[in-house]
Amino acid sequence: MKALAIHAAEDIRLEDRPEVEPGPEQVRLRVKYVGICGSDLHYYFHGANGEYVVRQPLVPGHELSAVVDLDPSGEFAPGTPVTVHPATYGQPVDGLADRPHVWPGGSYLGSASTWPHTQGAATEHLLVQRSSLRRLPDGLPLQRAALAEPLGVALRALTVAGDVRGKRALVLGSGPIGLLVVAALAHRGAASITAGDLRDEPLQRATALGASQTLRVDQDAPETAGYDLVFECSSAPASLTSALHAVAHGGTVVQVGILPNTEIPVNLAPMLSKEARLLGSWRFVDEIDDAVDMLAADARFDEVVTHVLPMTAALEAFATAKDSSRSAKVLLQI
Repeated sequence: MKALAIHAAEDIRLEDRPEVEPGPEQVRLRVKYVGICGSDLHYYFHGANGEYVVRQPLVPGHELSAVVDLDPSGEFAPGTPVTVHPATYGQPVDGLADRPHVWPGGSYLGSASTWPHTQGAATEHLLVQRSSLRRLPDGLPLQRAALAEPLGVALRALTVAGDVRGKRALVLGSGPIGLLVVAALAHRGAASITAGDLRDEPLQRATALGASQTLRVDQDAPETAGYDLVFECSSAPASLTSALHAVAHGGTVVQVGILPNTEIPVNLAPMLSKEARLLGSWRFVDEIDDAVDMLAADARFDEVVTHVLPMTAALEAFATAKDSSRSAKVLLQI
């Protein structure tokens, strides 16, 4: 079978790999679409994602849609459309029973955080635990279904923020995750949604997904706007300071974008004077289930997918995904 593997920075190869056979409690999938995530971009362009360095060939990809190829148990018939919860949880921690995604020692599809690395979904056939499968509703296109994992990330940010209904929200960074946060806020009844970015093209996509206002953060920085909720999705350290200036007294800032794994300058003074909350959001627990339902109900999510390229065009796909003025979510067709 064919698979894409990252060997080092800017070294990705389409390889022949041995066919895989499902073991106990496993299902073999025929992968259809794989989204290119920010972590995949880091692995490809830098050979590392933060502290996680590619030390052996790594098949990227944790955002996927697929059909069942073989389930020895018979629970899932061949051809059943599915997506996958990509996490395996680590050692339980007292007091965090409801947050298994932050237990130490877990793994994630397409991640160099483990040794051996946890191979991902950019492959013709993929073995997964049966319990990780999520059956797709009738009528949900497989291209749109590949957004289930990143939409789960966006919905987790809303879970962390609390009830968003009737709130004024600001989303800083209108890349794929920011766009999905905008769409999720619209679905959950936010009173107004302002999307911010450095470029006009992402802001146009945010408007199509439900943003009521947009701003160019390099021209109209939201210094004292008084938003009830601010979602920082750009991963730019300076944007976190902007978020703390923009949040209302008693409001909440949720850090969604993954910040650099180093000391960064952030002005925390506004957080103190406003008694604002600064919260982190990490992946998701079971929000992927709500994501599947939301995707099935709303075709507007198709706006997030801007490019679909075959796995044979991986170099073009990664270059396109890196350029946020050209693309939002780029999918590899397997």
